[in-house]
Amino acid sequence: MEIFGYTIETEKIQDLVITYGTKLIIGLLILIVGLWVIGFIVRGFKKVLKARSVDPTLVPFLVSIIGVTLKIMLVISVITYMGVNMTSFIAILGAAGLAVGMALSGTLQNFAGGVILLILRPFKVGDFIEAQGYMGTVKEIQIFNTILHTPDNKMVIIPNGGLSTGAMINFSAQDTRRVDFTFGIGYGDDIDKARNVILGVIAKNDKILKDPEPFVGVIEHGDNSVNLVTRVWSSTADYWGVYFFMMENVKKEFDAQGVSIPFPQRDIHIIKED
Repeated sequence: MEIFGYTIETEKIQDLVITYGTKLIIGLLILIVGLWVIGFIVRGFKKVLKARSVDPTLVPFLVSIIGVTLKIMLVISVITYMGVNMTSFIAILGAAGLAVGMALSGTLQNFAGGVILLILRPFKVGDFIEAQGYMGTVKEIQIFNTILHTPDNKMVIIPNGGLSTGAMINFSAQDTRRVDFTFGIGYGDDIDKARNVILGVIAKNDKILKDPEPFVGVIEHGDNSVNLVTRVWSSTADYWGVYFFMMENVKKEFDAQGVSIPFPQRDIHIIKED
């Protein structure tokens, strides 16, 4: 057979097709079976971690690392079986890796951020946090991202790079939290009476802790009202229940006891010119 002026023996072509075609087919079979085996191993590894009560924060990260590592090893094994010179391949892979690394510097930063988050543990799965302008419950800490569920059931995906270096508030880090209120009363109202009304409302809620002791005191002489600050403590889980209870029941008791909550007022002076 003559192609572009070169004579090629048909038998050699057949030998090449048989040799490399067979390797290609076997290599694809190895790849398919290997991916199935890796999936089986990863699922089994995940079940073992859960059975041994490993911290849920670590499970998605470790499973992802195992899966990616095994897939890389599988690809290298298939390439080696097909007869590719690994020295040359590694050199090419290194050059390509450098270029890809520069292009994906942000992704690598997110990976490093994920490692830092798992080492320093500023939060864990189930904590309620505020970070990068979002508030929500941590559902997963993955290799590159952390997933939050907001109180209105939205899913927020935050890159780990910014999360590991930026400011973050963990509302679940402590067992108890202080709940702060400011209630305004009229200048003509009795301060002691208003204080006793607020303390009476506090006494009706057993979710408000006795220690530290609740505090009610005048914090400001405002433009339209005398403002009383109220500080109580509750368990972190009961924070919002205590907040809504106090806001509703203090208003009801003020109305029942004749303590006014003044509206903003303005004095208007009309000057009549002759």
